[in-house]
Amino acid sequence: MAGVERNLTMLDADHGSKIIFGLEFPNAPKSGFDAIHNPEGVAEMKNRPINKRFVEVGSKNLEGILRVPKDSIGLVVFAHGAGSSHLSPRNNFVAESLGQRGIATLLFDLLTEAEAFDRKNVFDIPLLSERLLEAVSWAHIETELVDLPVGLFGSSTGAAAALVAAAHAPDRVDVVVSRGGRADMAGEALPKVRSPTLLIVGGRDGIVVNMNEEASNALCCKNRLEIVPGATHLFEEPGALDQVVALAGDWFEKYLRVAGEK
Repeated sequence: MAGVERNLTMLDADHGSKIIFGLEFPNAPKSGFDAIHNPEGVAEMKNRPINKRFVEVGSKNLEGILRVPKDSIGLVVFAHGAGSSHLSPRNNFVAESLGQRGIATLLFDLLTEAEAFDRKNVFDIPLLSERLLEAVSWAHIETELVDLPVGLFGSSTGAAAALVAAAHAPDRVDVVVSRGGRADMAGEALPKVRSPTLLIVGGRDGIVVNMNEEASNALCCKNRLEIVPGATHLFEEPGALDQVVALAGDWFEKYLRVAGEK
């Protein structure tokens, strides 16, 4: 029917099964993200108390925001894309939502201000992956985060950094989620990833869909490709980011709990 995208394609690389089912509806009510976001940040959601504080991460004292709910089941470290930062409204919305599931989150700048001025650094995946692993090490000496299983949430180029970090440190990264990610930029690291990986892409994100399909095929770990119908690269459409939150939250919660039971 005109105006309605009814199909979402999910490729499960366990291995190769394809499921098609309807998900998007016209005239949907305002999404959770649209309803609460504002120029100054993201409002608190629901009622679960979350301890939120600003932090400085690693040897470069990179600025970040740490959220820790009571009785956290794990920690998710965010890797933002080019041109973004720890203040990203979308990533902060996702972080707040994960907090309501009992998942601690760390959003931090992958580069210093001086480093970010050099565009080569923005696409230096090995450098960005090193910063992610340094953040994981930093978190594990924080009293409230000690021994928590770790997930990585990457957007755009940050997704490639997350996958490279997971490949290099399979004993320190338990699960990975990519949102609109350039997973293809992880290159030769993809077959080395052992962490369960979820790739979320907008159905209208053009070539990025194909890149993620190829990346899914290159991964040897348990992985899944979710395509959100009607969504573009930033998931700006009403309800699109809420779908990302639901998909990512379920994936993180499942595999962080599995890792915590080991």
